[in-house]
Amino acid sequence: MDALFDPPGGRWQPVSPKYVTVKRLSVLLSWGIPTIVVAVGLGLIWSWWAALAAGIVGLAITVWRWLRMPKIVAAWGWCERGTDLCIRSGPMFRHLTIVPYGRMQSVEINSGPIDRHFGLASVQLVTASPLSDAAIPGMPRADAVALRDRITAVAETADAGL
Repeated sequence: MDALFDPPGGRWQPVSPKYVTVKRLSVLLSWGIPTIVVAVGLGLIWSWWAALAAGIVGLAITVWRWLRMPKIVAAWGWCERGTDLCIRSGPMFRHLTIVPYGRMQSVEINSGPIDRHFGLASVQLVTASPLSDAAIPGMPRADAVALRDRITAVAETADAGL
């Protein structure tokens, strides 16, 4: 990462490596299964060549997304600094969000069934801005709880928005 996406004053924490598996399962559910359904459907109602074309395109997209998941997950990171929390993401199109503790209204922890199976959770920082995209996915549950508690404690002592 370059200096533009690496503000000073903290130690960057990665998301869990287990999150790669969660994201790959998501790829199979959102691209793999629909590809099979569309290919079989086209084969039954139209022709085998349309089914083959749809299958090849769908398989190519599925494989490409599957292979990119480790790099996408590795780009996620978060850093606690004295008065704010920094979140970065994106291997190609980089994104950095810095949320001052004084702007936070609440901290949410989410964990769906697949996340729970892998012991993961996501932390969402809610601010007054509807454009704020301050979420950290793929955190180990214990880290998510500890981060929530630290943010809440800092916000209470600083008389911030929480």
